Amino acid sequence: MGLLRGVARTAVVAGTATAVSNRVSRRQAGRWQRQADQQAEHEYYEQSQQQQQYPPQQQQYAPPPQQYAQPQQVYVAAPVPAAEQEDEGADPMQAKLDALKQLGELKSSGVLSEQEFQQEKAKILNS
Repeated sequence: MGLLRGVARTAVVAGTATAVSNRVSRRQAGRWQRQADQQAEHEYYEQSQQQQQYPPQQQQYAPPPQQYAQPQQVYVAAPVPAAEQEDEGADPMQAKLDALKQLGELKSSGVLSEQEFQQEKAKILNS
């Protein structure tokens, strides 16, 4: 019987200690949470006061680049008409490929803009 009483007393003490420890932990967590809330509220207040004193300035962006006043002249070799291609015995597909290569060289050298390149390419492919 003495052994059972000692075990029961230990269980009661351990249970009480656990309950007290949990209660203390919850109380401390509540305090820390209130302090964190007060700190956040204070920071928000300070920030709103600063914004009222010094309103944010408008960001200024660089103006868009100026476009050329006059379009650049483009020198593109005219595609060879189909009748001349047949006379020379050349393949029509090869003539288109040659014209596209020449067009690509003009673009890469800076003579043609991207838009001009696309327009001329469409003309060659649709001929």
